[in-house]
Amino acid sequence: MTHSVALLINTLVTLITIYMYMLVIRVLLGWFPNINWLAPPFSILSQLTDPFLKVFRSIIPPLGGRLDISPILAILLLQLLRGLLSRIVM
Repeated sequence: MTHSVALLINTLVTLITIYMYMLVIRVLLGWFPNINWLAPPFSILSQLTDPFLKVFRSIIPPLGGRLDISPILAILLLQLLRGLLSRIVM
């Protein structure tokens, strides 16, 4: 494997890790109903994470209308992808 391909894969792994942290922060902040998602920095976080989460929310709707477990599936998928990419570099 060439150095540039390994660098590209390592960069993707790092970006996926950062995005996973953003998803966790987004989910944790969702527990606070008084957050204004239209004000920065929350609006930026929402704009970056909500489109990805909406894909999983369409697959797994919130349980009882309140408990949203779709982020678990989203994070698991990202972890799987990160693991696969990491193995390619090795």
